[in-house]
Amino acid sequence: MGMLNVVLMNPEIPHNTGAAGRLCLATGARLHLIKPLGFSIDDRQVKRAGLDYWKDVDLCLWENWQAFTESVAAGAGVYLLTTKTEQAYWDVEFKDGDYIVFGPETRGLPETMLGQHAEQCLTIPMREASTRSLNLATTVGIVLYEAIRQTNQSA
Repeated sequence: MGMLNVVLMNPEIPHNTGAAGRLCLATGARLHLIKPLGFSIDDRQVKRAGLDYWKDVDLCLWENWQAFTESVAAGAGVYLLTTKTEQAYWDVEFKDGDYIVFGPETRGLPETMLGQHAEQCLTIPMREASTRSLNLATTVGIVLYEAIRQTNQSA
């Protein structure tokens, strides 16, 4: 059994990153953080959100998007989460080794990136006129556990 990969591009809020790290630890997923980060990785708030587990998170830190993409294994799926698509996250067939990419809390992934990879864009459907978006850590949990369910990995 391999693993799934959670990628946070330019995360801004330490609590969300800590919570995502905790989800990764609980599920055996690897957490990738792409700089610049909106906080220090040693920040007390990150450690608090991940509690005493932060040191055990399987963490990869990348200088930029290009450095990250050069590390992606051939054949692995790279899925971009956004509110700007109609394709629901449950409509894709996740497989072991895939990467699930989330953008910064205040602005999401860049429009140019979404445009270049439109077929890889996924969303969590929400009621119309309800809210602009969901919390980053909540979104990670929803999509990560669906990918685990699909790949039959035990948490």
